[in-house]
Amino acid sequence: MQEDEILAEFRASQALLEGHFLLSSGRHSAHYLQCARVLMDPMRASRLAAATAAKIPREVRQQIQKVVSPAMGGVIIGHEMGRALGVEAMFVERPTGTFELRRGFALTPGDKVLMVEDVVTTGLSSREAIKAIEDAGGVVIAAASLVDRSAGSVDLGVPFYPLVALNFPTYAPDELPAELAATPAVKPGSRAAA
Repeated sequence: MQEDEILAEFRASQALLEGHFLLSSGRHSAHYLQCARVLMDPMRASRLAAATAAKIPREVRQQIQKVVSPAMGGVIIGHEMGRALGVEAMFVERPTGTFELRRGFALTPGDKVLMVEDVVTTGLSSREAIKAIEDAGGVVIAAASLVDRSAGSVDLGVPFYPLVALNFPTYAPDELPAELAATPAVKPGSRAAA
């Protein structure tokens, strides 16, 4: 999939929003990607996962034994990546504030794992998910996401393969441009701002 085809999928599902948004990182943006909307259509989710899997080098893909994603945003894309790679998919969640495997999910010590997210901005939740996977005995050999919003600056400690990089500017609360400052911020995500 080419970048214009990927963005067409986001626009067709009304997943690419414009306005004034307060991101879960605490930063502000005039653009927001609601990946849950782009993943609502199972066929679209399958196409995007297959395209993301194709971004991972063959020698890495062949080693992956499990896919693990952080709940909630990564659950659908993680499941679809498991399908695309032909391996089991599970997720970590934060019942008490720290990611962990639950619901009978378990890794065999040494399992080679691909950690999959929907969107990576600061990489905080990705790094927390990787730690939980490692604490459960897995070896994270790579990470993937639908979207990299870090402007290429994120370091997850493992090779990272995003489907597309979208570098919309983000702003600290005290750096807002006048046009954003004049509009109330909306918190469209599922997490409270940091």
